[in-house]
Amino acid sequence: MLHEHVVGWDLGGAHVKAASLNVDGAVQHVIQRPCPLWRGLPQLRITLRSMLEDMQIERAAHAVTMTGELVDIFPDRTHGVSELLGVMVQQFGETPLLVYAGRNGFVSPGSVAAQAAQVASANWLAAATLVANRMSEGLYIDVGSTTTDIVSFSHGKVHARGFTDHARLTQDELIYTGVTRTPVMAITDHAASAGGWTSLMAEQFATMADVYRLTGDLPAYADTLPSADGGDKTEAASARRLARMLGVDTSMATEQDAADNDDWVRVAEYIAECQLMRLRTALETHLSRGVFGARAPLVGAGIGRFLVRALAVRLQRPFVDFGTFFPPEPVAGGAAIADCAPAVAIALLASNEFAVKQREPYDRAEVGVE
Repeated sequence: MLHEHVVGWDLGGAHVKAASLNVDGAVQHVIQRPCPLWRGLPQLRITLRSMLEDMQIERAAHAVTMTGELVDIFPDRTHGVSELLGVMVQQFGETPLLVYAGRNGFVSPGSVAAQAAQVASANWLAAATLVANRMSEGLYIDVGSTTTDIVSFSHGKVHARGFTDHARLTQDELIYTGVTRTPVMAITDHAASAGGWTSLMAEQFATMADVYRLTGDLPAYADTLPSADGGDKTEAASARRLARMLGVDTSMATEQDAADNDDWVRVAEYIAECQLMRLRTALETHLSRGVFGARAPLVGAGIGRFLVRALAVRLQRPFVDFGTFFPPEPVAGGAAIADCAPAVAIALLASNEFAVKQREPYDRAEVGVE
């Protein structure tokens, strides 16, 4: 490595994730911070500064991947890529910076304008490539706050059929469902209540964070953005929000009200099952392609990898946590390695790139930076 540290950045529309490697190539920090990018680029600048202060590292080289170019403050993805990269170049100045362009590998910021389509939403490929280089075959599945990536791999190769959001959606390689931000109304339109099936309201009264808080599956640190009503993130508050989806009011203010919580846990478990079956359906598409054997594992990543573990049990396949590819040493930052798999993968892949050769100087004007 030419630098004391390499930092991999994954710029999402709702979160920014970062992972740093030390001079020995060991993961030192893994950090996830909320960043509501739909409120404007200043959100990203603030988040970057905060994360850099937390890491407290010097003489670092940086590499970036992104999905935040999709956010609707940008007229299209090309503009989104340019604007996000402009913020990164402003932040890091003359510090070495590489941009992940998917199948084209790493490129300098000055080369991005002609490769915006390859840069856009390519973070999944970095993580899948790393996994494919470390296992003989399997399915890499990253369940995040908002989306799920499913990627087949075998014999050191990633078997992706789509490389754009649209193509990946058509191939069940990108599923727009996650364990915190996804509205409950996007999972099912009904649930059992009071002895019958009740249609759910088409309102964003509750999210899957409420569901998994009630089922006990969601790590507290994983729910970083405000709840649907801006209220508390407690089981009682989640039950109240979920009840509202069925047209029911419950304050959960008394012990008797609290006893009714079991009813809402049952409703939450049903909704969770609906989401799990959506992922199971997508998995069947991949399994039917015959790329790998019956015992090929499911590699789980993301804050929702508990769903990957559940799928592995149902499919009677081994489950491998993405974090097990790394030494069991503590990392700073508050997140687990598997929570931020693309950021970790970008840091590792870029460290090799930085070590091979010094990248060419980039032209700040080419990425819209004055």
